[in-house]
Amino acid sequence: MNVKDKVTIITGAGGGLGSEMARLLCKHGAKVFILDLDAEKGQQTADEIVAGGGAAWFFKADVTSEADWKAAVDKAVETCGRLDVLVNNAGINIRKPIEEMSIDEWCTMMKVNTGSAFLGCKYAIPVMRKQGGGVIINTSSVCGLIGHKYTPEAYTASKGAVTLLTKAIASRYAKDGVRCNSIHPSTVDTPFVQILFKDPERKAERLGEVPLGRLATSADVANAVLYLASDEASFINGVALPVDGGVTCY
Repeated sequence: MNVKDKVTIITGAGGGLGSEMARLLCKHGAKVFILDLDAEKGQQTADEIVAGGGAAWFFKADVTSEADWKAAVDKAVETCGRLDVLVNNAGINIRKPIEEMSIDEWCTMMKVNTGSAFLGCKYAIPVMRKQGGGVIINTSSVCGLIGHKYTPEAYTASKGAVTLLTKAIASRYAKDGVRCNSIHPSTVDTPFVQILFKDPERKAERLGEVPLGRLATSADVANAVLYLASDEASFINGVALPVDGGVTCY
């Protein structure tokens, strides 16, 4: 996949899925700005990439802060002269059902999961339009496509909003050469999930809903981002791409 020299911002890239995305894109020649609130993890990820011969910079940012977004996009352009790819990956999940969740918790979920994508797009699009194009990839979830009985309603609502924000941007800004797509992972095999799977019932629930019979890996998700960011995906726009082993087939 050709992403060589593509200047990329990835949010929530200090660890987890975001760091896997950053490593993979850098491996294929992209130049990546790692945005994260955790300075220690973010700098460590950037240092590891640079030590391996990649091009990466860490930028501490609160993705709900308009000032931080403006500063981050300005820094990328100041450093590399352009911004080719934005991956809105940061997100949270307050794991409470709607009957137990406060309105403040609901608003926090929306501010982080949906508001951060809104702000990223707001500041990236003018740069991409001016330079003749770019790519935006929003990390949603299978819960941005279907209702999921094991997932809090607020998370599902926030990810559904990301799905349609993606399509709205794709339809409006395609004329400017800006492509916008979303990815929709099912449960990803992470340390947190491994703890969850110590409960045999929960393990059976999650594996039982996946036709392929296994969890997504971080590499599965990062590979989807690599493709959508690449020149090979130049005609892919407004797509909600499940990375779910078939969960959304039902």
